[in-house]
Amino acid sequence: MAAIKVLSPGSTQGVKEFLTEIQVISDVQHENLVKLYGCCVEGNHRILVYNYLENSSLAQTLIGGRHSSIQFSWQTRVKICVGVAKGLAYLHEEVKPPVVHRDIKASNILLDKDLSPKISDFGLAKLIPVDMTHVSTRVAGTIGYLAPEYAMKGQLTCKADIYSFGVLLIEIVSGRCNTNSWLPAEEKYILERAWQLHERREIVSLVDTALNGDFDPEQACRFLKIGLICTQDFPKLRPSMSTVVQMLTREKDFDENKITKPGLITDLMDLNIKSAPKTKAQINHSPSNFVSSGSDNLDSSTLSPGPSSQATFTFTEVYDRSV
Repeated sequence: MAAIKVLSPGSTQGVKEFLTEIQVISDVQHENLVKLYGCCVEGNHRILVYNYLENSSLAQTLIGGRHSSIQFSWQTRVKICVGVAKGLAYLHEEVKPPVVHRDIKASNILLDKDLSPKISDFGLAKLIPVDMTHVSTRVAGTIGYLAPEYAMKGQLTCKADIYSFGVLLIEIVSGRCNTNSWLPAEEKYILERAWQLHERREIVSLVDTALNGDFDPEQACRFLKIGLICTQDFPKLRPSMSTVVQMLTREKDFDENKITKPGLITDLMDLNIKSAPKTKAQINHSPSNFVSSGSDNLDSSTLSPGPSSQATFTFTEVYDRSV
């Protein structure tokens, strides 16, 4: 059985992004990446054929408002976190030149019949030449997962993916989306909340209550702290993905007293988000992707049904962090 990704003639994923997805995914093979079987580019028709994944995405199950009947035990969550980390470590450190995904988020983590994770949607991926420390590019990705230094300066490194993974890690452990406007102000942004609880040594309270206490408290706190380590403000303080894998599997330890405050876009600029007008097809789907001023239209499709709305942003301060 296969999954067919068909882009309509009016799709916001352009030919460039489509061809990038083909190039990247056809050249890599890993158990935690989706497998591309074939593609078609003819006239206005753009089609990708992937392996079929039975259990949709994390966004539609674990972090999808409890609309799924799937039960995510603690051990299943551990497997998903480690699997995604291994997939990213492969892209960053084993593929030459390294691949930066640029859009690591819950809706781009698909689940097979065994709830093993597969990283999907490589339409925004960038190759980093081995002789360069970073590439300068138009900002693309998803608000809530974007590393501040990339959002502000457009200088892309693997550290941007690591930041996104840190946010995702906290989402998986907590079972909630990175932003929830229905919560009180101090709880609205999960990364901010995680830091507050870490400082008060109460981070265990962020663990998903749906687990009903059936989890390893030490391991859960460890995972949440690793999420904070991955999202530290200064990119150089974020570990490589192979180191993250070792931390998750307890092969490598860390000093929690040296964890510094995460980089929060709201701390760095006057951010004004304006949702673009939604089409009928976009109604009832949550907002996610955005484009920076002057950038390509980047509604990044996934195998999961339902496009995402777009947003633009303006800012007044300049981010000045070394990548």
